[in-house]
Amino acid sequence: MKRDIKIKSSAFECSVFHLNQLPEPVLPEIAFAGRSNVGKSSLINCLVQRKKLVRTSSTPGRTQSINFFLINKSLYFVDLPGYGYAKVPKSVQARWRPLVEGYLKNRNTLKAVVHIIDCRHLPTPEDLQLRNWLILHHIPVITVLTKADKLSKNQQSKAKVEASRMLGTAPEELFLFSATKKIGRTELLEAIFEFLEV
Repeated sequence: MKRDIKIKSSAFECSVFHLNQLPEPVLPEIAFAGRSNVGKSSLINCLVQRKKLVRTSSTPGRTQSINFFLINKSLYFVDLPGYGYAKVPKSVQARWRPLVEGYLKNRNTLKAVVHIIDCRHLPTPEDLQLRNWLILHHIPVITVLTKADKLSKNQQSKAKVEASRMLGTAPEELFLFSATKKIGRTELLEAIFEFLEV
């Protein structure tokens, strides 16, 4: 039987600045993580087919909380603060780390993390650090290379091969994605819904 992967409803639920503000762990959750300005907000908006569910900003590092979005009234998309942006004050970065790590390590309703990397650039040390940290803590990872529309088909293939080499995974396990052209939307949704069935 073909799985229904349509997103029929989406709504902002809450912003979390402290771990004691997290919603009750009842529904399955898919978290989204990536460097600031990597296209995370645009990716989530593309998945739910709404332009402004997640606020996009030209100022990297604007998201300073964990934001929960209720999807199909049956699961949460969880938008994590972007990392690796030097202009965010050190004091703010110091608050993010225990918040994000505490959420990721202790949330039993978390099914997977969608790790977002800009396909135009090689994975950064921060990207590699996050991936290794997730694997160390046995958290499933779905790796997405965004902004694929900025590259030719040949460049896309090369980007997948190079990123997979650095990340220590097979090229076919990486998802090429473009929010503007909706490249990879269906494939990514299928991967997400597979984790929800586990």
